[in-house]
Amino acid sequence: MRNMKHLKWVVLLSALWLLGDQATAQGTDTTVRYNQYGAKVNRNPLQAEERNGMLILESKDQKYKLWYDARVQVDGAMFMGDTYNPIGNGLSIRRARFAVKSQFTEKWYGEFDMDISNSELELKDAYLEFSPNSNWGIQVGNFKEGFSTESTTTSRYLTFIERANVISTFAPSRHIGMAAHYSKNWLFGMGGIHFQDIGGLEERTFSEDNNKDYGFDEGVSFTGKLVAMPFFDDMEKGLHLGIAGSYRTPKSDAEIRGTERYSSRSLTSINRKKYMDTDLIPDVDHVGLGGFELAGYYKNFRFQSEYVMTNVHKKNDLPTEQFDGWYAFGSVLLFGGNYNYNTGEAEFTQLTRGKEWGDIELAFRYDYMSLNSRGDGILMGGAGEGYTFGINYHVNSNVKIMLNYAYLNHDRWANGKGKLYIGYDDAGELTKDPKRVVDAQGKAGEDYSMISVRFEVDF
Repeated sequence: MRNMKHLKWVVLLSALWLLGDQATAQGTDTTVRYNQYGAKVNRNPLQAEERNGMLILESKDQKYKLWYDARVQVDGAMFMGDTYNPIGNGLSIRRARFAVKSQFTEKWYGEFDMDISNSELELKDAYLEFSPNSNWGIQVGNFKEGFSTESTTTSRYLTFIERANVISTFAPSRHIGMAAHYSKNWLFGMGGIHFQDIGGLEERTFSEDNNKDYGFDEGVSFTGKLVAMPFFDDMEKGLHLGIAGSYRTPKSDAEIRGTERYSSRSLTSINRKKYMDTDLIPDVDHVGLGGFELAGYYKNFRFQSEYVMTNVHKKNDLPTEQFDGWYAFGSVLLFGGNYNYNTGEAEFTQLTRGKEWGDIELAFRYDYMSLNSRGDGILMGGAGEGYTFGINYHVNSNVKIMLNYAYLNHDRWANGKGKLYIGYDDAGELTKDPKRVVDAQGKAGEDYSMISVRFEVDF
């Protein structure tokens, strides 16, 4: 009996020793990893590469990819001319963007993008995309609506420091919603349903207050775009023919529900004055947007133009307010570089530099926008035109230096909602009243020139 008891203790101790040894072996297994919740996770080694200035982490089978997208744009502007209203020169961090982007298998993609320029946090892209194949996909989240090729083109590839007034004023940017896009050979199409603007704190606060205090719906937009690309299979030349439209009801992110407002800072973020400004347009039922696009390129030459019209339909049989505008520009690379076009997104992408040290780009743009509705003096937000000459130095895939000279010419109605001087009255005093200006027709209104510069790094 005593020997049997000793044998039981030996067997028990041996079993405990074996279990401990196995546990130790598992603890030192270098192939096993656990997440912060204690769960065993799968492992997939990633390879790191630099691709056109960006760090890419990718699995060997190319089914998983992760990369960061950072962008800093430092802008400065100096204003010239005998202006009626003083304009302050200045500097700013126009954009300071940080994004995380990832491809999950061949069909799933996610992106998170934010801007922290000038200490103001703003959400940009934040969406999930499902692509059953290479031709079409579905996006859900916060992203740019499919309207205007200049608007949807990333700011890292803009030809001029600021987009044309008509685009920055009328073209819808990012809104939360859902959209589908399709591209194959010569055809690109995109259509979606969108709701409120959630990018900035002010817009989000307005929306929450309108929901809480009045129970207002968010409002809805239906936006679509079609683009034909006749030379889709030619690397040296291309043509872009586009048409876009949007039906929009008033959004809850507006300061006052049921209103619309259009305004512009005239091709600069430094001068904070909004010369062209409709103020809040009340009793809005819905807004209709229409856009036409024509662009093309041949090797180192490129042109691009758009026309946008806006009809603000009002309730109670009130007259429709009508605004419009257009721009056109041409550019050339001087040292053997080429322009590139992405048929999958129907827009221009990163160009190819001609020299090891980079390339120089020359560009000229004319743009015009009118916020004067019906011409009867009832709703006159002002009109203006801009002439912009640009020189861009594309140093490498990460660095670009831009220099713009622009001349701005506003009409007598561009008085910033009655806050800005636009000429002299018959007593020789400055006036803000368009009807009291005695300057010759076409001479009234604020006119000035400016030189602006941008130092940009993308990585």
